[in-house]
Amino acid sequence: MEGCGPSQIATLLTEENILNPTTYHRREGRNTPSHETENPCKWSNTTVVKLLARREYTGCLVNFKTYTNSIWDKKKRENDAENQVVIPNAHPALIGQEVFDKVQEIRQQRHRRTKIGKTSLFSGLVYCADCKQKLYYSTSSHFEEYQDFFICSTHRKDKAKCSGHYIRAIVLEAMVWLHMETVISHVTQFEAHFRAVMEQEMRLKSDEAVRVSRKNLIKAEKRLAELDRLFVRLYEDNVNAKISDERFAVMSKGYEDKQSRLKVEVQELQQEIEAQERQIEGLDQFIRTANKYAELDGLSPYALRELVKAIYIEAPDKSSGKRRQGVRICYDFVGFIPLDRLMKQETA
Repeated sequence: MEGCGPSQIATLLTEENILNPTTYHRREGRNTPSHETENPCKWSNTTVVKLLARREYTGCLVNFKTYTNSIWDKKKRENDAENQVVIPNAHPALIGQEVFDKVQEIRQQRHRRTKIGKTSLFSGLVYCADCKQKLYYSTSSHFEEYQDFFICSTHRKDKAKCSGHYIRAIVLEAMVWLHMETVISHVTQFEAHFRAVMEQEMRLKSDEAVRVSRKNLIKAEKRLAELDRLFVRLYEDNVNAKISDERFAVMSKGYEDKQSRLKVEVQELQQEIEAQERQIEGLDQFIRTANKYAELDGLSPYALRELVKAIYIEAPDKSSGKRRQGVRICYDFVGFIPLDRLMKQETA
């Protein structure tokens, strides 16, 4: 959450002389499949990755994580997540569920490190507003801090596909902090107005998204029912010798593949509709998180990760003779916040 990857975390734990899990368990009298390392405080990034993914730290109990094929084949195999049994609130939590979920989201992103090993607190969060691809963080051992910058990955590979969405890291940090500070200040001072504006904004977007998703769901379900009828008709034609067994096998395989794809689409659409309908619930979580940072006096990696989901950099506008560039911030749980509407009330 503070912007460090598994390798950096492993290095930090090693430097702080924290016993690694194998050494700790053995000194507690527990058997472990691994042998102790020469340095009992030597951590590997693989160990850190495994720890970051353990749901037990959120207070739940996870059963059936592995399985064996039979009593003759005792080799343990990883069980799929849907076949595991999760019992929530089985013991005191060490980590909040929201933080755990955010870390899993961060772990899915690829954080590109520069050749000199330097990273930015914005790594994995910054996107091009036009092509929606990530912006690469660029620096050099010869750069001063103010020279570090972000550049559209699409533009860097092929300048014809996207224009140069370029922004200096120090400018981005100042703009993001100004926006976050304004949002946090409004939440803490005018929470009722913030809630009213965001509920209205989210309902409008949610209603439209649900309407489109329901329309697509109806189409997919109709197509599934139609394929069922076609399959029955195809089976009857095969029984009545109207089509050969070979032809039946080919056509039925095609129908089954289409049905499988449609079933996945239906499931995804249903989940999407449920998520949209629950969106308002995320507003309370965002307000609680923002209130935690009422006394924040500068941008920190942890606060950034907790509050912000993505940052979109628009193309620069030079029509006025000066370079102007828009930065749009998508916040976790609530999406884009209409600051102009919020500020009208504040100045009224």
